[in-house]
Amino acid sequence: MHILTKYILLSALFTLTVEAFADIPQCAPLKVKNGYARCRTPQGAYYQNVLGTVCDISCRNGYEIHGPSRVQCLSSKRWSQTVICREIRCPQLSLPIHGAAKCSDGAYFKSRCEFYCTPGYQVKGAKDVICMYNKVWSGKEPSCLDVDPPKLKCPSFKRKSAEPEKLTVRVSWDTPEGRDTADGILTNVILKGRPPRSEFPEGKHKIQYTVFDRAGNKASCRFIINVEVRRCEKLFPPDNGYVRCTSDGNNYGATCEFQCVGGYELRGSKASVCQYNHAWSAPAPVCAPMTINVRVTTAAALLEQYYEKRRLLIISTPTAANHFYRFQLGIIQQAICGFDLRHVTVIELVGVYPVLVGRIREQFLSPFLVLQLRLLLQISQSSFNMVLVDKYGMDKERYPFPVTAAELFTLIDTFALRKEEIKLQAESGQSCA
Repeated sequence: MHILTKYILLSALFTLTVEAFADIPQCAPLKVKNGYARCRTPQGAYYQNVLGTVCDISCRNGYEIHGPSRVQCLSSKRWSQTVICREIRCPQLSLPIHGAAKCSDGAYFKSRCEFYCTPGYQVKGAKDVICMYNKVWSGKEPSCLDVDPPKLKCPSFKRKSAEPEKLTVRVSWDTPEGRDTADGILTNVILKGRPPRSEFPEGKHKIQYTVFDRAGNKASCRFIINVEVRRCEKLFPPDNGYVRCTSDGNNYGATCEFQCVGGYELRGSKASVCQYNHAWSAPAPVCAPMTINVRVTTAAALLEQYYEKRRLLIISTPTAANHFYRFQLGIIQQAICGFDLRHVTVIELVGVYPVLVGRIREQFLSPFLVLQLRLLLQISQSSFNMVLVDKYGMDKERYPFPVTAAELFTLIDTFALRKEEIKLQAESGQSCA
């Protein structure tokens, strides 16, 4: 058959077929957004929307069918159901208290949600979850816990020096204020050590503060207070003497005063002060045996040598054979320790002008000096007399007859300087026992 003839016949057949289908009911072409339709038609695969066509619906990955999975083209020229492919979606996440979540695609399939907490809190549990195909999240929602300790800063190291004659230092500082990194609320502050504005003694003192937040987290800080008491080398009493110091004895500003026992006199400074540079203001003195110059020309010059050093008991008698005189010497001889303890020197004036003899222990006085002493102290040369003179040269008592050592000691012990001497002698263990 000629080619042209074949073409004419095929065209005529196609025209007849189209005209025949024109009378068959048809549905609108089936389109499924985000899905696919696989249809079977009684008229052949080319005619997928004619009456009787059946289509199976499936959705793309991440989508699910809402409606029946199979539809059919009806005589009404409509499909039997409307089918929609909707994106798979997980339930809305519950956000943790003090926290939030950041999701890549909301609650839809394969969306990744990362959890985070406000400053001061940390995530406990899964830090991220993914929306899965079965519409559930890959993990449970976490919680936000306050696990960060509070912030606390103490003052820096403090070094303080005591003032003169002080053994403590008043130290002040501002109480540290803690800061909670979470909700800003602190429930308790504990101080271990002395509080601010306290007196701190010499040495190192540890101060510690501890704070707690409402979650029970704690923070501590500590610092050291170092109190220095500047000191000199310790001074010791000189041989045959005493030393009496104020404050603690060798701290900055302390004053040490020296005295000698009876029969000795101080050579050097009477007092020394501990200075800021740890040195004493004067070297320690010594107590040397007391020497009296009996060759002076006046009674006043003789007595001046005893000023503030010794008390004097002046015994005057017209003759060495005087009963009162001999009896009094016997009393003194038996109580010589008590007289030395009370710094008493005995001066004997014997005779009647022009025959006069004076004696201080083993030293003799010139007749002229004996005469001057009697005139100065207004002592009669015709009878027994005894005069008690204190360290300031004051006439304290006169006796026309002998007296016991106990009577003399009782009176002397009432003198102002004697009270201080008693304390010093007790501290150094000096006694006549």
